[in-house]
Amino acid sequence: MREVNCIKYKQLLEGLDKPPYPGPKGQEIFENVSKKAWIEWLNHQTMIINEKHLNMIDPSSRALLQEEMSKFMAANDYAKVEGYVPQNKKTD
Repeated sequence: MREVNCIKYKQLLEGLDKPPYPGPKGQEIFENVSKKAWIEWLNHQTMIINEKHLNMIDPSSRALLQEEMSKFMAANDYAKVEGYVPQNKKTD
C-alpha cells in the first residue's frame, strides 16, 4: 500500500493507485491526495455538476470544478449542494 501525506486530512493515508488524469495536475493529486479524499471529491464533484448543470465540454465549467477541487482539498469554503445532508449527519 502506497501512502501520502494527504492535503485534505493532514495525515498519512492510503494513496491513489495511479494519477487520476495525465499531466502535472494529475501527478500533483497522485502525490498529495489520499484515496479517501479523492473518492469524496468525485462524489462531491458529481453533485456540483448536477446541481449547477455544468457542461463539461465548456472550459469555464471545467475551470470552476478545478477551483472547487482545490477549495475542497484545502477544506476552504467550497461549493455545497443546496439541501444536501451527508449520510452520517442525517437525523432520523
